[in-house]
Order: sequence, then C-alpha cells, then structure tokens
Amino acid sequence: MAPLVNKSLLSFLMVLGCFFYGINVSAQVSVNEVPLIGAEVFIEPGQNENDVDTWFKRMKECGMTITRIRMFESYMHKPDGSWDYSLFDRAFKAGEKYNIKIYANLFPATDFDDVGGFKFPRSEAHLKSISNYIKNLAGHFKQFKSLYGWVPINEPGCGHYPKQEFTNLKLAEWKKLQPVAAFNKNSYVHFDFADERFLVDYNTWFLKWLTDEIHRYDNGRPVHVNNHAIFKNAVEYDFPKWRTFLTSLGGSAHASWHFDYFKRNQYAMALSANSEILRSGAGSIPWLMTELQGGNNTFSGNQAMCPTSQEISQWIWTTLATGSKGAIFWCLNPRMSGIEAGEWALLNFQNQPSDRMLAIGQITNIIGAHAQLFANAQVQESGINILYVRQSMWVEKKQSLDFANDFEARKPGAVMKSALAYFEALSQLGLQSNMKEIAEFDFGSDDYTGKTIILSNQIAIPTAYYSKLKSFVQKGGKLIADGSTAYYDENAICVMNNKFPLKDLFGGVIKEYKMRDTLYNVKLNGYTQDFKAHAWQGYIEPATGQSLGKVGNEVIALKNTYGKGKTLWIPSLLGLGSRLQNDYNNLGNLLCNEVDLKDVAFRFPNLEKDMMMKTLKSGNSYLTVIINKSGQKKELTLAGSKSEYKSQLLYTNSGGAVNGKLVSILPEETLVIKWDKN
Repeated sequence: MAPLVNKSLLSFLMVLGCFFYGINVSAQVSVNEVPLIGAEVFIEPGQNENDVDTWFKRMKECGMTITRIRMFESYMHKPDGSWDYSLFDRAFKAGEKYNIKIYANLFPATDFDDVGGFKFPRSEAHLKSISNYIKNLAGHFKQFKSLYGWVPINEPGCGHYPKQEFTNLKLAEWKKLQPVAAFNKNSYVHFDFADERFLVDYNTWFLKWLTDEIHRYDNGRPVHVNNHAIFKNAVEYDFPKWRTFLTSLGGSAHASWHFDYFKRNQYAMALSANSEILRSGAGSIPWLMTELQGGNNTFSGNQAMCPTSQEISQWIWTTLATGSKGAIFWCLNPRMSGIEAGEWALLNFQNQPSDRMLAIGQITNIIGAHAQLFANAQVQESGINILYVRQSMWVEKKQSLDFANDFEARKPGAVMKSALAYFEALSQLGLQSNMKEIAEFDFGSDDYTGKTIILSNQIAIPTAYYSKLKSFVQKGGKLIADGSTAYYDENAICVMNNKFPLKDLFGGVIKEYKMRDTLYNVKLNGYTQDFKAHAWQGYIEPATGQSLGKVGNEVIALKNTYGKGKTLWIPSLLGLGSRLQNDYNNLGNLLCNEVDLKDVAFRFPNLEKDMMMKTLKSGNSYLTVIINKSGQKKELTLAGSKSEYKSQLLYTNSGGAVNGKLVSILPEETLVIKWDKN
C-alpha cells in the first residue's frame, strides 16, 4: 500500500480538480421508503446491559425504527493499543433484537469537552490515526445486521479553517491548483476570497476522504452526513459535489443552537427553511433530518428551552412535509457526564417517555397506518425559487465592520435574512418555495414558463451567472430582485459603475444608492398601501423598463420584458424591511400579483400571520400540513386548484377540524389533511 501521505494528497487533488466520480452504493433510504423516526442513543462508560436494552425497548414501544450512535474511539481504544468494543456491541445487539436501524457516527479520539467533534485533521499523524480508527471500527461493526449506515463526521462546517500543520499543507497544495488570474487593462485590484474558496473545497475533500476510508473496510455501505447551523454554514457546503459520493444528506437543526435568526414562535418556520435548503442540497439523493432537539438544555446551547410536545409534532411534520425520509432526535437518554450531562433527552431520569416522546409515538402510529401514502409522498413544487448566493455571503462578511451596528443591512447575516423574508412571506400565504444556492438551480431547461426566481439583496452575483439569469428570463421565467442584488461581482468589484452588465435584463441602471432610515416607506404603482423598506434605496435610470414607482422624479422600481419572460426590480430592501417590521401583508400582496399561482394545489386565500402550510403529493392524493403559531384559533377556507377535493383529517393534536375546504385550527396545533378527488 502506498504511504498515507501520498494517498491523501492524491484524493485531495482529485476532489479539487473536480475529476472524482461518485461510487455506486445501495441507498439506505429512497424516495419511496416509509419515513424513519427515531432518537440517538448516547453510549458511555458506566452504563449496563439492562440500561441499553431498556432504551431500545422504549424506542420500539414508541414506534421508532432508527437511531444514531456516536462511536467514541476514546471508549474503545485502550492505552496499550488494544480495542474493546463490548460497550457498543450490546447496543448493536439490542438494535438487532428490537429491529432498530443504527447509523454509526464516527467520533475519533478528541477532548472530553469537545461537544461536536473536530472538523479537520491536525497533522499527517492525526490523519493516520483516524484511518486506523476507521479500519478497526468498520472492520468490527460491519458484522451487525443492525448497522444501517455510516456518518463520517458530525456536523461539518465551522466558519473558518484551523491554522494548523495539516491544513497549512493542504492550503499550499490547493493554491498550486488555482488558475492564474487573467488581468486586462480594465481589471481592478480586488479581493480573491482564497480562504473562503479553500474552506469549501477543504470540507469536500475531508468528507470524501472519510467516505473512501469507510468503504475501504466496509465497501458499499451507505454514507450520510448532518450539516448544522445551516443559515450561516451553508456558505461552506458544496452540495452538488457531495451528492457524487454521499448516499443521503441530512442536517442538525437544533432550535437552541441554530435558530438565532428567529424568535421561538418562528421555530417551525425556521425548520421549514432549514429543511428546504437541505432538500435542494440533496438534489436527486434522499435526505433525512439527522438531529432535532428532543429535550431540555440547561447549560448548553445558545438559548435555554425545553420543546413542548406541540413543537415536537410541528418539527416532525415540517420535515416530512419537506420531503424528508425521517427524523432523528438528539437524544433518547440523558448522558451522565460532560457539558450536556442530563440534557436534551426524550426519556426522563426514570427511563420513562416524556410527553414529547409520547407525541412522537402518536405520529409514528399515523405513519404506520398510512405507510404507503407517506412512502410515496413528494413535495408539490410551486415553481418559486428563492436563491441565496455563496459569494454574497462572502462579500457581506468581508465588507462588514465590527463597529457597524447601526443597520441590519450592514451586518453579516443580512443576505440570508433577506432571502428568508421572502420564504416567510410565501409560507404565510400557504405556498411552498424552494431555498437554493444559485449553483443548485437548474439553468439548463428549454422553457421556464411559470417559474420564478427571487434574488433578495443578493449583493454579489458571480459573472458566470449573468448569462444564465438572462437565459432563464428569456425562456419565459420571472425574476424578482430587490435590495442591492448584483451590486458586486464575485470579487467584490462594484459593477454598478459605468456599464452595468444586467442593464438589458433589469431594464435600466442604478444612478446611485442613498441611505434612508431603519424603516422607510416605498410607494409602488397599483398598491394602496406603502411598503416598508430598510436602510438604503436605489434610484434608477430606466432603459427598456417601465417605471413601477417614483420618489419625486426619481424612478425606484422597474418592470421589464426580456425575451419571453419578465423582471421586477426594486432596489430597496423590501424583504428585510418586512422582516424587521414583522409584517408581510404588503409583501405578500406583491407576491400574489407577481407569481404564477394557477397550478398551486392548495394555499391560504390571504396571508395568515404566523401560520404556514406545506403540501405533498402521493399518487393521486395530496397531503397538507398546516401549523398555527398565531396564538389564536383560526378558521379559514383553503384556495388552490385542488381545494374542491374531498378532505380527510389524518392528524390533529389539539382538536381542530376540517370540513371540505374549511379548516379550523387551534393555537400551536398541527393538522395533517389528506385530499382525494371527489
């Protein structure tokens, strides 16, 4: 066998050169498999065989069919170099006894207080030790029928790469592969975002290296990974490349850790957006939510909370309604020691199910009773695509100053929050919308009639996408852009100066931007109510576009026809302004007028504040999941092209009802309704 350093270098060069291809492995979940619901069992020294058996028994009693286990090297690999697997063997045997599938999560030796695990190797010696760990782990546990698949790393993504020996070596190798910039007389000195680009490739390389190591010793076994803090870390994830070697995609979506862009009554909405980002990232491979918060967090987490049983139900149904093939809670049993001691669990300290776990059992019963219906359920697409742009997040972070706390738009996060604003508005209309990184959108179709792209304050659009966006509209698509969208290119060069490259698409050029206020009014033609916008406002010099609004003699919005399609350009931050005001009524009215809704199966007739609905299609049937976070009982009549179908209430946790297309839903309630043709 060649020396490890050569193998790792070869793998690294292959992934960065985009020359590698995915290996063929059998899928552990498919688009036609019954969703799997479960909870992670935490294994640590001091537990006895009866403890472990009880935990698996409780899962079985609750209708759970899957778990994940952190395979701590520190609890197997002895100081003398020998291995003792007995602590984990009994968990895998219990999985076989109770027919519980197990994801084995690699957790190489690390500090005791390392909650999430390290993200990159520290040195060649460390990489070699990881390889040895995988060899022993996979070689031993592949014998168990309960082994469902491997999770090669827990929660990849950390915001920056470590300045360590191994990483420095890889950075030097990576730089040798980068093309020399071609400058001409019109080029400007600019940022190159090398660190950011390297981090994306470095995450991909290490994940692929781990996957390859697993398959050296357990060939063909499914591999799954859980991304975390998606609204910030999505900038590091090259999902299209990951699909080539992963079997399925997943995520950690802990309200306490990951939803700081949201308030508590918005957590279901946050999970919905999180899930849509993962669904888009997964593409044609299945996805499954790997971690959801199961219980109380006392000292860990950014926000202290204990989910209610209603929230647990909302979270399960939200992920399932976004096409997930299941959900796993963190965790089943409270760990005994460490930073999270006694926290996060679904079982209480007497190993009895909490109200949260009982709520899960009610849902697993529904899934079991309608197994084929949920197995075949697929997201009912609306044709609405909210795109976020990795380079916009890079530029935003680079340009933001630590002391710039006066306006939300000047802080890191404004790019993602602007995209989320449109997602929230559409959700309160009962509409499904995709959340995609721009590279995940399919720009290769021949016809985009009925399709919409929304670019909300995506401040940096890479030059390679100028022609793609033009082609999208030219072929019948609708483009909606607000805020400072396309202010920069991928190198943070302002392209609004001189010749704006999207002039023909947008229908004009920006004369200048002016700072206004935290919230200011924007009046658009045809709308009786003023819109709220945030921070700065763009003033337009029209070319082919038609004015949609003015301030004095200055044009502030354009509609433009380009080929078979149309664009709507409002260079004011309407999305972020609506989000800061916590009022999407006017933005919702705009979207209802601008987005093609004729083929939408189900939607709310009007914007319903703090409510959401998601729609699935299974065979000839439809499923709608409706969640009420408004704090009051709601009665509404659903609209949409299929609203005349016969309704059947499959699930309620508070006593709501459905009569035809009339829905009655109580505060915090979740309704799941099946619809069939009369």
